[in-house]
Amino acid sequence: MEATMQSPFTNQKLYKVPTVRCSAAMGKAASVFFPNGMGSNRADWQSMCAIINSNSAGLIPYNSSSSGSGDDTKAPLINGHDTSATLDIVPVPKLPRPLSISDLSPAPMHGSELRVAYQGVPGAYSEAAAGKAYPKCDAIPCDQFEVAFQAVELWIADRAVLPVENSLGGSIHRNYDLLLRHRLHIVGEVQLPVHHCLLALPGVRKECLTRVMSHPQALAQCEHTLTSLGLNVAREAFDDTAGAAEYVATNGLRDTAAIASSRAAELYGLEVLADGIQDDSGNVTRFVMLAREPVVPRTDRPFKTSIVFAHNGEGTSVLFKVLAAFAFRDISLTKIESRPHRSQPIRLVDDADAGTAKHFEYMFYIDFQASLAEPRAQNALAEVQEYTSFLRVLGSYPMDMTPWSSSSSSTSASSSGSSS
Repeated sequence: MEATMQSPFTNQKLYKVPTVRCSAAMGKAASVFFPNGMGSNRADWQSMCAIINSNSAGLIPYNSSSSGSGDDTKAPLINGHDTSATLDIVPVPKLPRPLSISDLSPAPMHGSELRVAYQGVPGAYSEAAAGKAYPKCDAIPCDQFEVAFQAVELWIADRAVLPVENSLGGSIHRNYDLLLRHRLHIVGEVQLPVHHCLLALPGVRKECLTRVMSHPQALAQCEHTLTSLGLNVAREAFDDTAGAAEYVATNGLRDTAAIASSRAAELYGLEVLADGIQDDSGNVTRFVMLAREPVVPRTDRPFKTSIVFAHNGEGTSVLFKVLAAFAFRDISLTKIESRPHRSQPIRLVDDADAGTAKHFEYMFYIDFQASLAEPRAQNALAEVQEYTSFLRVLGSYPMDMTPWSSSSSSTSASSSGSSS
């Protein structure tokens, strides 16, 4: 039953919110009674709830302007409109959704639409590594390694794929120094077999060559093969392999060849004079994938962890204790590298007998096969921290377990690079 009251502020009559009558004793469902002939179905109930919520005091004024009869059964006014015929609820407009972190830094699965920075020009081995690490990615070439780091930090790119070591040439020290200077995290690794080709302009014969251009490491990796081919040519270093191929094609150098990948020959219209000219068929370069945020360590697949540390101790005793922390827990080390301490390259030690002695200071980079989610890795790092003055985890990431063979390396660079 509905009740009315007189408003203390106006002459309008107000009615109270209808009540729900429950017949629980009889085992029946609750029924709702609405005024003005409204039914008791679910649609009427939802509409009435919307009306009730639109009034802070739960009181709705009657429409007394249309008739002066004082009939208490008049339909109520909703936003100044007469609802005696129909009850129209104005829908709330769809407001724009606030931006989230996923909007600013998309991370789709399998590299789809992912922006990946690499050093070099199209056709470089780094581009092939980016395509292998993130298929269907948008590869962004950078002229320097540091530019690739900055591209990720400035949100121009989502990831960076950069080389850190080669099976023949050793470590790329520049990138190890940049890993310490920048705050990016290693989120993965990829190993790419290197397959070098001797490239020249169409129609050029090997006997006409007087110069070969390429990256210094590529020249060193093909030294014996070039000699066995009977090429008495000058070696000239270039920034990268694909850049050398582009330079030969752009300038029309018919007396100069470039050492690069077969994909570079396709991109710049060059001809392959000799295929697979690397001295060692097991030539592999390891690349790391860098991101602004680390990945969550897991234990359901092989993981690798990279750290860097420094110590103030004397001699090799501290380094021995650090290595023992991993050995006692049966953690295999896959790499150990020392680099000069940039901020403190030389340490002075007072000695009463011989005066002041000078010792070189080093940073040590270590890769070990364990995930930070494993207690043994956590305990090992806790012990290492006791012996060192500086310790930083560069990343704990899945290992690249992709099998490869020298026979398939000839097409790896081309197929991986064409996907980016």
